[in-house]
Amino acid sequence: MEKENITISRETTDSVVFSIIKQFQQRSEVGMAKYGVNLDRTDLTMLQWIQHAQEEHMDAILYLEKIKQIEQNRLKLSE
Repeated sequence: MEKENITISRETTDSVVFSIIKQFQQRSEVGMAKYGVNLDRTDLTMLQWIQHAQEEHMDAILYLEKIKQIEQNRLKLSE
C-alpha cells in the first residue's frame, strides 16, 4: 500500500476529530510495538478478522455497561 503523509492542524480540525486522529495514531504505534504488525498485515483470514472485530466489540459493550452502572449509581446517590 502506498504510504502518504497526512497533515492535520488543530486550527482547521474540530477538537473531537483532532483528538480521535491522535488517538488512532497512538494506538497504531502501541500495536506495532506490542505485536510487531499493523492492519496492513496479510496473515489473517476473513474469519479471523471477523473474530478479532467481534472480540473488540464485546469488550466495548462491557466497558459501556460498566460506565452505565457507574452513572446509574451516581444518579441514585444524588436523589
